[in-house]
Amino acid sequence: MSHAGTLYIVATPIGNLEDMTPRAVRVLSEVDLIAAEDTRHSARLLQHFGITTKTISLHEHNERSKGEELLTMLSNGTQLALICDAGTPLISDPGFSLVQTARAKGLSVVPIPGACAAIAALSVAGLPTDRFTFEGFPPAKSLARQAFFQQLRCETRTLLFYESPHRIEACLKDMADVFGGTRPAVIARELTKIFETLHASTLHELCLWLTQDENRRRGEFVVLVRGAVTEATTGVSAETERILRLLMAQLPLKQATS
Repeated sequence: MSHAGTLYIVATPIGNLEDMTPRAVRVLSEVDLIAAEDTRHSARLLQHFGITTKTISLHEHNERSKGEELLTMLSNGTQLALICDAGTPLISDPGFSLVQTARAKGLSVVPIPGACAAIAALSVAGLPTDRFTFEGFPPAKSLARQAFFQQLRCETRTLLFYESPHRIEACLKDMADVFGGTRPAVIARELTKIFETLHASTLHELCLWLTQDENRRRGEFVVLVRGAVTEATTGVSAETERILRLLMAQLPLKQATS
């Protein structure tokens, strides 16, 4: 389908505008149309970089209906870019249906990489990065959220979540209740912005930390939780670990482990 257009999935900054790539600026300037999650929000970004391309709204409430229109335009040769309010589209943002259908129709879909809050947080959290799972936003209601976390309680990979400021306290409490208050975790708040904050501790301590200053409960959050430690991941049985801890409390480390 050489006459068809291309769908570009364009990442935009999550805060600091210096994270906008030259390629992203060029593509957004050259395409015929930009599909944006919120055209008013994106207008400020586009204006900053002098991009005058026409925009159209594509969000979770109109993705299916508007998607058909955009797919027809792509098939007829329109060059289209998809952006979200911040970061990489489709990562807890609209666009999946559009991309899935475009690929099924044999249309060209091209990534324009850039910022992603989850990956940015993982890279600096100090938790294992060799295996991880991104779980997006937990359910809004406490019972559903607890059930959601219960399914992940024995997951050994590092867990990544997004959370909103008005639910972060309740979310952390449910995490502590289900995963255990001593589970290591990290709060990454307002990444790349003026009040960027990273705080690592146990889930129990993070719950307390949040309550000590209302400013700590503001902004956009990534919460990272260390995966469950099991005999399979450590190679040490629970009983061996218990005995070793007792010995280490009484003996020098070298003697305890010999």
